[in-house]
Amino acid sequence: MSKQAGREYYAARKVEILAILDDHSRAWESSLVDQHDQCLAQAILREARREHEKLIAEIPYIGGDKNPMTRHLVRSMTSLALYKAMSGQGKTAEETGKIIFDAVVERVSHLPVALVQALSPEEILAKKEEARRSQERRYPDDWVWEFIEGDGTEYDYGYDFLECGTQKLYRAQNADEFLPFYCYLDFVTVKTSGWGFTRTMTLAEGCRKCDFRFKLGGETEYTWPPPFLRRQ
Repeated sequence: MSKQAGREYYAARKVEILAILDDHSRAWESSLVDQHDQCLAQAILREARREHEKLIAEIPYIGGDKNPMTRHLVRSMTSLALYKAMSGQGKTAEETGKIIFDAVVERVSHLPVALVQALSPEEILAKKEEARRSQERRYPDDWVWEFIEGDGTEYDYGYDFLECGTQKLYRAQNADEFLPFYCYLDFVTVKTSGWGFTRTMTLAEGCRKCDFRFKLGGETEYTWPPPFLRRQ
Protein backbone atom coordinates (compact mmCIF):
# COMPACT_ATOMS: atom_id res chain seq x y z
CA MET A 1 0.00 0.00 0.00
CA SER A 2 1.28 3.48 -0.89
CA LYS A 3 2.14 6.08 1.72
CA GLN A 4 -0.84 8.13 0.60
CA ALA A 5 -3.20 5.19 1.00
CA GLY A 6 -1.81 4.64 4.49
CA ARG A 7 -2.51 8.26 5.37
CA GLU A 8 -6.06 7.78 4.17
CA TYR A 9 -6.45 4.76 6.43
CA TYR A 10 -5.60 6.79 9.54
CA ALA A 11 -7.40 9.93 8.37
CA ALA A 12 -10.61 7.89 8.14
CA ARG A 13 -10.14 6.99 11.81
CA LYS A 14 -9.10 10.43 13.00
CA VAL A 15 -12.01 10.90 15.40
CA GLU A 16 -11.40 7.62 17.24
CA ILE A 17 -7.63 8.19 17.29
CA LEU A 18 -8.08 11.64 18.85
CA ALA A 19 -10.51 10.12 21.35
CA ILE A 20 -7.66 7.93 22.64
CA LEU A 21 -5.59 11.06 23.29
CA ASP A 22 -8.49 12.73 25.08
CA ASP A 23 -8.95 9.68 27.28
CA HIS A 24 -5.25 9.55 28.15
CA SER A 25 -5.19 13.29 28.79
CA ARG A 26 -7.83 12.90 31.48
CA ALA A 27 -5.59 10.33 33.16
CA TRP A 28 -2.51 12.58 32.91
CA GLU A 29 -4.18 15.73 34.15
CA SER A 30 -4.03 15.16 37.91
CA SER A 31 -0.32 14.32 37.84
CA LEU A 32 0.40 17.32 35.65
CA VAL A 33 -1.46 19.60 38.02
CA ASP A 34 0.35 18.07 41.01
CA GLN A 35 3.76 18.65 39.45
CA HIS A 36 2.97 21.99 37.81
CA ASP A 37 0.26 24.60 38.14
CA GLN A 38 -3.19 24.30 36.63
CA CYS A 39 -2.45 26.85 33.91
CA LEU A 40 0.70 25.10 32.70
CA ALA A 41 -0.94 21.68 32.89
CA GLN A 42 -3.78 22.81 30.64
CA ALA A 43 -1.34 24.44 28.21
CA ILE A 44 0.63 21.19 27.97
CA LEU A 45 -2.53 19.15 27.37
CA ARG A 46 -3.71 21.53 24.64
CA GLU A 47 -0.34 21.35 22.94
CA ALA A 48 -0.30 17.55 23.25
CA ARG A 49 -3.59 17.41 21.40
CA ARG A 50 -2.25 19.67 18.64
CA GLU A 51 0.85 17.51 18.37
CA HIS A 52 -1.24 14.35 18.29
CA GLU A 53 -3.45 15.67 15.52
CA LYS A 54 -0.38 16.52 13.43
CA LEU A 55 1.17 13.12 14.09
CA ILE A 56 -1.79 11.22 12.67
CA ALA A 57 -0.48 11.95 9.18
CA GLU A 58 2.90 10.47 10.19
CA ILE A 59 1.71 7.07 11.46
CA PRO A 60 3.23 4.38 9.23
CA TYR A 61 0.89 1.90 7.61
CA ILE A 62 1.61 -1.69 8.75
CA GLY A 63 -1.47 -3.50 7.51
CA GLY A 64 -4.31 -1.63 9.16
CA ASP A 65 -7.07 -3.73 10.67
CA LYS A 66 -5.44 -6.94 9.48
CA ASN A 67 -2.45 -6.39 11.74
CA PRO A 68 -3.09 -6.44 15.54
CA MET A 69 0.10 -4.43 16.04
CA THR A 70 -1.57 -1.42 14.41
CA ARG A 71 -3.42 -0.85 17.67
CA HIS A 72 -0.14 -0.66 19.59
CA LEU A 73 1.34 1.75 17.07
CA VAL A 74 -1.66 4.07 17.27
CA ARG A 75 -1.74 4.04 21.06
CA SER A 76 1.97 4.83 21.28
CA MET A 77 1.25 8.16 19.58
CA THR A 78 -0.43 9.68 22.63
CA SER A 79 2.67 9.36 24.82
CA LEU A 80 4.78 10.72 21.97
CA ALA A 81 2.47 13.73 21.72
CA LEU A 82 2.78 14.43 25.45
CA TYR A 83 6.57 14.08 25.25
CA LYS A 84 6.68 16.67 22.47
CA ALA A 85 4.41 19.03 24.39
CA MET A 86 6.43 18.63 27.59
CA SER A 87 9.69 19.14 25.71
CA GLY A 88 8.32 22.39 24.36
CA GLN A 89 7.98 23.56 27.96
CA GLY A 90 11.54 22.56 28.82
CA LYS A 91 10.53 19.35 30.62
CA THR A 92 12.66 16.21 30.46
CA ALA A 93 11.90 12.76 29.08
CA GLU A 94 12.01 11.46 32.66
CA GLU A 95 9.41 13.99 33.81
CA THR A 96 7.12 12.97 30.97
CA GLY A 97 7.71 9.30 31.70
CA LYS A 98 6.74 9.77 35.35
CA ILE A 99 3.50 11.55 34.44
CA ILE A 100 2.44 8.69 32.18
CA PHE A 101 3.69 5.99 34.56
CA ASP A 102 1.67 7.40 37.46
CA ALA A 103 -1.45 7.66 35.30
CA VAL A 104 -1.18 4.07 34.08
CA VAL A 105 -0.50 2.74 37.58
CA GLU A 106 -3.61 4.54 38.86
CA ARG A 107 -5.79 3.12 36.10
CA VAL A 108 -4.47 -0.40 36.44
CA SER A 109 -5.10 -0.34 40.19
CA HIS A 110 -8.85 -0.27 39.49
CA LEU A 111 -8.84 -3.16 37.01
CA PRO A 112 -9.37 -6.79 38.00
CA VAL A 113 -6.64 -9.30 37.26
CA ALA A 114 -7.79 -11.47 34.40
CA LEU A 115 -8.51 -15.15 34.95
CA VAL A 116 -6.29 -16.98 32.49
CA GLN A 117 -5.23 -20.52 31.71
CA ALA A 118 -2.12 -22.03 30.19
CA LEU A 119 -1.89 -21.64 26.45
CA SER A 120 -3.59 -24.38 24.49
CA PRO A 121 -1.72 -26.11 21.64
CA GLU A 122 -3.90 -24.16 19.21
CA GLU A 123 -2.99 -20.84 20.82
CA ILE A 124 0.70 -21.71 20.69
CA LEU A 125 0.43 -22.56 17.00
CA ALA A 126 -1.37 -19.27 16.37
CA LYS A 127 1.35 -17.29 18.16
CA LYS A 128 4.03 -19.10 16.21
CA GLU A 129 2.24 -18.27 12.99
CA GLU A 130 2.01 -14.57 13.94
CA ALA A 131 5.74 -14.56 14.60
CA ARG A 132 6.46 -16.29 11.29
CA ARG A 133 4.38 -13.72 9.40
CA SER A 134 6.21 -10.87 11.10
CA GLN A 135 9.48 -12.27 9.77
CA GLU A 136 8.26 -11.78 6.21
CA ARG A 137 8.86 -8.05 6.84
CA ARG A 138 6.01 -7.08 4.55
CA TYR A 139 5.87 -3.60 6.10
CA PRO A 140 9.23 -1.96 6.91
CA ASP A 141 7.79 -0.03 9.88
CA ASP A 142 6.28 -3.11 11.54
CA TRP A 143 7.50 -5.29 14.41
CA VAL A 144 9.54 -8.44 13.79
CA TRP A 145 9.68 -11.15 16.44
CA GLU A 146 10.26 -14.78 17.29
CA PHE A 147 8.09 -16.99 19.49
CA ILE A 148 10.03 -18.57 22.36
CA GLU A 149 9.01 -21.92 23.82
CA GLY A 150 8.72 -22.11 27.62
CA ASP A 151 11.65 -23.49 29.59
CA GLY A 152 9.38 -25.43 31.95
CA THR A 153 10.50 -23.47 34.99
CA GLU A 154 11.10 -19.75 34.73
CA TYR A 155 8.60 -18.93 31.99
CA ASP A 156 5.81 -20.56 29.99
CA TYR A 157 6.42 -18.72 26.74
CA GLY A 158 7.97 -15.58 25.39
CA TYR A 159 8.83 -13.36 22.46
CA ASP A 160 12.12 -12.01 21.23
CA PHE A 161 11.38 -8.75 19.44
CA LEU A 162 14.09 -8.10 16.86
CA GLU A 163 12.52 -4.96 15.42
CA CYS A 164 10.01 -2.59 17.03
CA GLY A 165 7.44 -0.48 15.25
CA THR A 166 7.27 2.01 18.10
CA GLN A 167 11.04 2.40 18.13
CA LYS A 168 11.01 3.12 14.40
CA LEU A 169 8.23 5.67 14.83
CA TYR A 170 9.85 7.41 17.81
CA ARG A 171 13.22 7.51 16.04
CA ALA A 172 11.62 9.16 13.03
CA GLN A 173 10.21 11.77 15.43
CA ASN A 174 13.56 12.32 17.22
CA ALA A 175 12.18 10.82 20.44
CA ASP A 176 14.74 8.06 21.10
CA GLU A 177 15.47 9.43 24.57
CA PHE A 178 11.85 8.97 25.60
CA LEU A 179 11.40 5.44 24.21
CA PRO A 180 12.77 3.55 27.28
CA PHE A 181 10.19 5.30 29.49
CA TYR A 182 7.38 4.31 27.15
CA CYS A 183 8.59 0.71 26.97
CA TYR A 184 8.72 0.49 30.76
CA LEU A 185 4.93 0.82 30.84
CA ASP A 186 4.73 -2.81 29.69
CA PHE A 187 5.45 -3.90 33.25
CA VAL A 188 2.40 -2.02 34.50
CA THR A 189 -0.07 -2.98 31.78
CA VAL A 190 0.82 -6.69 31.67
CA LYS A 191 0.05 -6.90 35.40
CA THR A 192 -3.67 -6.97 34.58
CA SER A 193 -3.35 -9.95 32.24
CA GLY A 194 -2.86 -12.67 34.85
CA TRP A 195 0.61 -13.47 33.52
CA GLY A 196 3.83 -12.60 35.30
CA PHE A 197 6.10 -10.57 33.03
CA THR A 198 9.89 -10.24 32.98
CA ARG A 199 12.32 -8.63 30.57
CA THR A 200 16.08 -8.23 30.83
CA MET A 201 16.89 -6.19 27.73
CA THR A 202 15.27 -3.86 25.22
CA LEU A 203 16.01 -2.42 21.82
CA ALA A 204 15.29 0.98 23.36
CA GLU A 205 18.35 0.59 25.60
CA GLY A 206 20.57 -0.41 22.69
CA CYS A 207 20.31 -4.18 23.13
CA ARG A 208 19.96 -6.59 20.23
CA LYS A 209 16.38 -7.53 21.14
CA CYS A 210 13.56 -7.19 23.66
CA ASP A 211 13.18 -10.49 25.54
CA PHE A 212 9.58 -10.73 26.76
CA ARG A 213 8.91 -13.69 29.07
CA PHE A 214 5.56 -14.72 30.58
CA LYS A 215 4.78 -17.00 33.53
CA LEU A 216 1.22 -18.02 34.34
CA GLY A 217 0.32 -16.63 37.74
CA GLY A 218 3.78 -15.12 38.14
CA GLU A 219 4.66 -11.79 39.68
CA THR A 220 5.31 -8.65 37.68
CA GLU A 221 7.52 -6.19 39.51
CA TYR A 222 7.92 -2.50 38.75
CA THR A 223 9.10 0.52 40.68
CA TRP A 224 10.07 4.10 40.00
CA PRO A 225 12.66 5.06 38.94
CA PRO A 226 12.97 2.39 36.25
CA PRO A 227 15.98 0.05 36.38
CA PHE A 228 17.62 1.69 33.34
CA LEU A 229 17.81 4.98 35.26
CA ARG A 230 19.25 3.33 38.35
CA ARG A 231 21.99 1.75 36.23
CA GLN A 232 23.16 5.14 34.93
